[in-house]
Amino acid sequence: MDLSLDPRARRLLRTLISQHIRDGEPVGSRTLAKRSGLDVSPATIRNIMADLEEIGLVSAPHTSAGRVPTAQGYRVFVDSLLQMKPLQDAEVMQLRAQLPAGAGTQALLSNTSELLSAMSQFVGVVTVPQRSQFAFRHIDFVPLDGQRILVILVFTDNEVQNRIISPRRTYTPSELEQTANYLNAHFAGRPLAEIRAALMRDLRDTRSEMERLLSAAVELSEQALGAAASPASAEDMLLAGQTRLMGLQDLSDLDRLRDLFEAFARKREILQLLDRTLQAQGVRVFIGEETGLAPLDACTVVTAPYGANGKVLGVLGVIGPTRMAYERVIPMVQATADLLGAALNPEPSAP
Repeated sequence: MDLSLDPRARRLLRTLISQHIRDGEPVGSRTLAKRSGLDVSPATIRNIMADLEEIGLVSAPHTSAGRVPTAQGYRVFVDSLLQMKPLQDAEVMQLRAQLPAGAGTQALLSNTSELLSAMSQFVGVVTVPQRSQFAFRHIDFVPLDGQRILVILVFTDNEVQNRIISPRRTYTPSELEQTANYLNAHFAGRPLAEIRAALMRDLRDTRSEMERLLSAAVELSEQALGAAASPASAEDMLLAGQTRLMGLQDLSDLDRLRDLFEAFARKREILQLLDRTLQAQGVRVFIGEETGLAPLDACTVVTAPYGANGKVLGVLGVIGPTRMAYERVIPMVQATADLLGAALNPEPSAP
């Protein structure tokens, strides 16, 4: 947003927002004169503040002599006035230690939401990648009673999933072993979405003794890998630290808090907001009404996509009040996204 503010107005707006973020109080002309470093009179500052109020960047609450930033003022601040504070080396090392490479995906994602909440003192959020985005490493079929089969599926990100399937016919232990060996030999290290298409193509092109084995592989893998790609019980999004918002001065209105917690419980709308940032480059910041969600009108959502090996896997971020330390939260979210992507590293490896 370019409102062509002159240098004095920009410095005063930056000073006002920084001061308000620190203490949460309306900022008066005397404080601005002292903190801004400008050699101007309080009267001049009042005139500039009146101009900033007229264009919607600050407002005067109630009868206070001071002013507070509006959502539009925060937007100008984030876009053009913010001076970032990169994470210190010790903080990066702590993050890396909590997100070790090779750990299981679910553990990493749970740690990530908790870390974002602990470091920001707000809500940490991370979307869960679909299993279909990961290659599988190894598969086993274990016959159960009747026609039911236990599928043990190991993915390249070290996650293990167990699924029970019920194919159309009964398979002997020998057939199950042959099918597992075939899938492991020909498809380990390939994404789930590719496997079914390749099997169907091979079956269509095969008119030999391989047809029986391929038919079994098609049916079993369709059920086993399809269930693994989108299990009904899977979480779409992990949230941590919702109760941290209850003690914040900026979100003290009980009706607003109730609406916010209901949105957290539903998850659907917040997940849709996060999905909008999947293809974003770097950090995105949604302030107040920019979220498009009424319960988040008094909140800011800071997000960044995470991924590995050139593939975007999901989005993580922080949800807090509009009065947050943007210069710290934004680099923190970006660093966490980078470290989570490095830890996931879903490169195919030998079974």
